[in-house]
Amino acid sequence: MSNSDTKRPSFLGVMIVFLFLIGAMYAQIFILKQDWVTHITLIFAIVVAAIVALKSGFTWDDVQEGILYGCKIAMLPMLILMMVGVLIATWIPSGTIPALIYYGLKILSPSIFLFTVCLICVVASLATGSSWTTGATFGVAFMGIGAGLGIPAAMTAGAVISGAMFGDKMSPLSDSTNLAAGVAEADLFDHIRSMMYTTVPAIIISLIIYLVLGMRFASSAIDQSQINTILDGLRANYYIGIAAFVPPIIVVVLAVKRVGGLAVMIIGSLVAAAIAMIFQGYGLGEMMNFMNYGYISETGISEIDALLSRGGLQKMMWTISLGFVALSFGGLLEKTKMLDVLLEKISQLVKTTGGLVTTHVLSAIAVNLFSASQYMAIIIPGRTFIPAYKEKKLLPQICSRVCEDSATVTSPLVPWGLCGVFFAGALGVATIEYLPYVFLAYLVPIISIIYGFTNKFMFKEGDIKSVKAYNEAS
Repeated sequence: MSNSDTKRPSFLGVMIVFLFLIGAMYAQIFILKQDWVTHITLIFAIVVAAIVALKSGFTWDDVQEGILYGCKIAMLPMLILMMVGVLIATWIPSGTIPALIYYGLKILSPSIFLFTVCLICVVASLATGSSWTTGATFGVAFMGIGAGLGIPAAMTAGAVISGAMFGDKMSPLSDSTNLAAGVAEADLFDHIRSMMYTTVPAIIISLIIYLVLGMRFASSAIDQSQINTILDGLRANYYIGIAAFVPPIIVVVLAVKRVGGLAVMIIGSLVAAAIAMIFQGYGLGEMMNFMNYGYISETGISEIDALLSRGGLQKMMWTISLGFVALSFGGLLEKTKMLDVLLEKISQLVKTTGGLVTTHVLSAIAVNLFSASQYMAIIIPGRTFIPAYKEKKLLPQICSRVCEDSATVTSPLVPWGLCGVFFAGALGVATIEYLPYVFLAYLVPIISIIYGFTNKFMFKEGDIKSVKAYNEAS
């Protein structure tokens, strides 16, 4: 047995690390007002965590192993994020994003825009099983349309993320959906049916809120001449033909066929680059430059140039480096058992069903905050609390449902978390700005906790007949 198997940090040591992180983030954002130095704050937190680990008997090799473990987790998501930058930089000169913005401005009105954005992202994410694919494709286009209609970017981003997270949570193609079912030892489709009780009401309420919010813009004076200027500028400077829609169609088809996210982004980028070269006359060297440094729109129309000067692998490096630093911190906490110590203390609060659900939800949110990974937030609390669910005779799909009701939907709200980093980078809106408008992320955990205390839809082994009846009806 290795030294790291027998050593454990004290609860006091763990609390020092967590309180330092909370205090340092508060000081950085609200006192120093330095929104863009999160990397350094997290490095300070890693130093404190490493000191606590070393004082607890772990070796430097143990600390380094945890950091490298976190980097390994971050590797594939960060590679995908690199390719998202490349994809955006090819979808603009190919006419894909300009065409989506063009027809969006012609069809959508401000009053129904947020509602429509959320609903379309629900459908897209259900079809693809990927919130990231939805955000990087439809989401980017909606950000441009919203800007043209005068909708605040934070609201548009909130609607995109709420819709995208619905499919990430409910689609049988989603990796988080399959992971939660596996962690709780639940049948995949029992898990999805169980989540309908919390997630469907939450998305309906969210859509109503977005519809009400949109009404604020119904009576606002829309400068139609400005929109016409944007439309004319897009038509004059970009290819708006049928071929412009080929890249998103290919991306959706590949995602539905369960092609890996990295491959989907690469193929989508190459197809768009070919279309840009054929229909817009760009050379190979120009496209490679766009892919690396980003596309710069030079139409002379400020509104268009602001919307379409985006993308590029290098423009994503700030976000990517944050992902690696954050996951290094999370990996260190996991490998030095700090998360285990915290959850063991919290697990004492699970005497009632309501207490169990509430504790599970809060634990998953805490793991999201401190590990920067929704996967850790599903796995660690899920495996910690599954014995308590079994002791209370609750069916496995209840545990798996709470895993997603807490970990999956709140992951985009963590500025240094994988999902928060991704959506901020892809949509161009800081996490702290869109955070108030991701209504699904707040409603689902609240509904889940309410069910826990009221015992509504908390199926137990003795209720198996009613569950089967529901399954047959659905």
